[in-house]
Amino acid sequence: MNPALFRRKQSWLSEPFYPAYLALYESGELDRRVERGLRQLESCTVCPRDCRVNRLRDEKAVCHTGRYAVVGSYFDHHGEEDCIRGWNGSGTIFFSHCNLKCVFCQNYDISQQGAGEETRPERLAAMMLELQEGGCHNINLVTPEHVVPQIVEALPLAVEGGLRLPIVYNTSGYDSLESLALLDGIVDIYMPDFKYWDAGVAQRLSKAKNYPDAVRAALREMHRQVGDLVVGEDGLARRGLLVRHLVMPNRLAGTREVMRFLVNEISPGTFVNLMSQYRPAGKVGKPGAPGQVLYPEINRRITTWEFQEALRIAREEGVTRLDQG
Repeated sequence: MNPALFRRKQSWLSEPFYPAYLALYESGELDRRVERGLRQLESCTVCPRDCRVNRLRDEKAVCHTGRYAVVGSYFDHHGEEDCIRGWNGSGTIFFSHCNLKCVFCQNYDISQQGAGEETRPERLAAMMLELQEGGCHNINLVTPEHVVPQIVEALPLAVEGGLRLPIVYNTSGYDSLESLALLDGIVDIYMPDFKYWDAGVAQRLSKAKNYPDAVRAALREMHRQVGDLVVGEDGLARRGLLVRHLVMPNRLAGTREVMRFLVNEISPGTFVNLMSQYRPAGKVGKPGAPGQVLYPEINRRITTWEFQEALRIAREEGVTRLDQG
């Protein structure tokens, strides 16, 4: 591999940037990660569900994904945080299916119904290169928790084709530590959700009682790998942790506890995007028992007062790097 390929300065960068995975590729470690990831699929522990099916034989369980990832869409996304989308957009790859079963998912057709096409590693690598060629600032992997080995498998092919963009891991936070170990030195920017603090809420709304424990462990590991978010002089994120928290009706997200955890147990410098765009979607509001709707407690948008309260709580708990999405 010609080292000069890694050092081509693109016009949208105001300063040189070399993504973390290039060192792994040059040392041969990236190929070893591919082998580890594929072994993980033999008795699947890719996410905290620990389904133990043999996905190499195309067996499927909760995430309905076998040997190869399913991609719903890929494009230059201009709706992310300013430091992620920049001015040319974030090179977003939406993976279909999900290891969570959020009843309110706004991408229900992709996450639950699995709209998309099975994508082999060669095609996934080509998508990354196409997004880079289009001028995107990064490769943004959305809902990747259940396809980490498939992503790692595609990455050497993309590197050989000239990929040098930072990788954004855009996740629900329901990640296994085993998968995050595969990604150590590969991901430049972790962008997890922290959806709920309470296990009962997580079980009712996402069918994952262990979500709060899993996301806390995942955030600790993500921050250990990449630290606080670093933003370049051009305003683009280079490396670090960016946490999203969606404000839910009736305080169901547990915003105070989440903010306190981020400041006290992750870092006082944690970058937090407090998000206000909750709306009923997916199964919410559908007919349930006669005269009732499913999930009435979240069958409305949040109020202005609820979001202002969440902002106040974040500041009270010591969040200093606060965005509003």
